[in-house]
Parts: sequence; structure tokens; C-alpha cells
Amino acid sequence: MGNIRKAQALGQSIWFDNIERNMLGNEGKLAQMIVKEGLLGITSNPAIFEKAIAGGVEYLSVMKDEANQELSARELFFKLAIDDIQTACDLFADTYEATDYRDGYVSLEVSPDLAHDANGTIIEAKALWEEVDRPNLMIKVPATKAGIIAIEALIAEGINVNVTLIFSVSRYEKVLDAFLKGLEARVKQGLPISKIASVASFFISRIDSVIDAKVSDIAPELKGHIAIDNAKMAYEHYQFVMTRDRAKALLKEGMQPQRLLWASTGVKDPSYSETLYVYQLMGADTVNTIPPKTYYAFLEDKTVPTPEILTEIEASKTRLKTLKELGIDLNAVCEDLETAGVEQFVMAFDSLLSTIEKARH
Repeated sequence: MGNIRKAQALGQSIWFDNIERNMLGNEGKLAQMIVKEGLLGITSNPAIFEKAIAGGVEYLSVMKDEANQELSARELFFKLAIDDIQTACDLFADTYEATDYRDGYVSLEVSPDLAHDANGTIIEAKALWEEVDRPNLMIKVPATKAGIIAIEALIAEGINVNVTLIFSVSRYEKVLDAFLKGLEARVKQGLPISKIASVASFFISRIDSVIDAKVSDIAPELKGHIAIDNAKMAYEHYQFVMTRDRAKALLKEGMQPQRLLWASTGVKDPSYSETLYVYQLMGADTVNTIPPKTYYAFLEDKTVPTPEILTEIEASKTRLKTLKELGIDLNAVCEDLETAGVEQFVMAFDSLLSTIEKARH
């Protein structure tokens, strides 16, 4: 049994954080990853598509096709992306059925320049959901204040949502609440909820990149710990909410709990083990979407996966307390990272549209 299936046995699903057209097809790389390695899902974002389309000759013929010249660069991007996402969804269709709708999902993000526009996000998310027309699609929506409004509305519409760019536990609490409110709205209308899936993408390595620099001279023992400690607090909140009457009532109606998804799990510091954010975040009812370099390191690693996220909780709380005592505001760091994350995706999206515009002529 390989590491992906060992993780699955512990209740964690391994997804792949990358998509490009040359992976797709019934005999392609992605199909092999699903069958041979047990891969359970795949995620994308504007930066991933920017890299894929800029370097992928497979997209050129579509971009140069005269039939597409009347499309705007944005429209042409979504045409390219939707084709890829539909193919990937079809490749994961058996996984989706075999796991009883728990896994087999493919994520497609709304335009990042809508991050602070709740209504615009809802409109585009619904349009993408209808165009892709696959039950194992997840629409990615950033966890901004506007995004929280959109998430509740989309879940109430019966649309699967991958909530992205979550950094703080306080913002995660609002995300989970929005998910539950959306389901409650459906139950109130007598609508089914058993096939609605959602994940809350909680970002990891970017937190350590910032905190490590702040504690390097004053508390080096905190380096490489705070991002995982923060994630453990989010997981603790998830476990608490799932024991409350509110969640129990929804579980009776068939709710699939909104799982925490660990994102940004490739290490930024080369001195850290490539799989640091895989093993230490292993736990039941979670997902880890892993970038290629880390994914292949995990496949080859001989360490036996164990549910490490449940260990040393008090040590995590002590480190977070020490951080606060040092005058470092983790919530403020997370707010800055959210702002920067949105800006980075907008820049990647703008660059992507520029690349398409140049390539089509």
C-alpha cells in the first residue's frame, strides 16, 4: 500500500495541487495517478493556470482558432480552463462514486478580481457551475469578507465550494459558520444536502515564511512550528463544532462535514523536510492538496503516516502564547497574508490574460 492509500486509511485525502492539459486524457498522467497511486482529487488556481497555459503548446491551437477570436481574453481563458476541468472531473468520476461523494473533486476558481464583490462572485460561480456541469466540481471562492457572503449563498444553492485563502482561525470560524448556514437554509426549504461537498483551504507555509523571519533572532525555537500550531487550532475548532447540536442536526439530514484542506503545503525554507507539512498535518476528516515536488517526495518517503495533528496540542498552545507574549500578532499577520494572497492571484490572472492575448495573434 502506497502512502496516499495509507493516508486515506487514516481519514485524510491526498489531492494534487496542479493541472495542465498534458496530464489529461484516459491514458494520461492524471489517470495513472488515480489508478496506481490512489490520488483522490485535484486543485487549480490562477497561478497554476498561468504557468500551464504560458508553457503549454497544447493550448496554442485553441487560442489561435479563428472561431475564438471574438472572445475576450477572459472568456477564452475560461473556455480553456473549463475544457480541462471537465476532462479532469470525468477522470475522477469513478472516485467520486466509489467514495460516496467524499472525494474525486476538481476545483475551479472564480476570477480573483471578484474577491471583494460578493454578488459578482455568486453570479460567476453559478455560471461556471452550470457550464462545467459536473457533480464533482468545486468552485473556489476566497475567504474574504465578501467571500463569506458568497459561500453561504452558493452552499444554499447546492453548489460545492472550495473556500480558499484562509489563514487565521477566526476567519475559518466564519467560513465554517457560513457553510452551516447555507445547509440550514436548504433544509428549511426541504432541499437535500447529502451531495453538497465543501472544503476549507487553510494555508500553511506562507505563515511560517513570515513568522520565521520575525522570531529568527528572538525565539528561534518557534521557527517551523507556528503554521502547524495554527492549523491544529483550526482543527480543534472543527472537532468542537462537530460535537454541537447544530452540526448533529445537519448530520441527521445527511450533511457531509466541510473538511479542512491544508493548502500551501510545499515548504518555502529549503532547510525543512520537503514533507514537513504533510506528516505533521495528518489527521481524520482532512484533505492535503500537495504541489508536485512535495507530492513525489511524499510518495517516496518511507515514514509511516500517523495522525500527528492530534499530538502535542498543549505544546502548540504554549508556542502560540509565547508568540503573543513576544508582541507578534498572528491575526494581523494572517490579515496581511490574505490581502497579499488576493493581490498575487489577481496579478497571476492579469498576467494569464496578457499571455492569452499575445498568443492568439
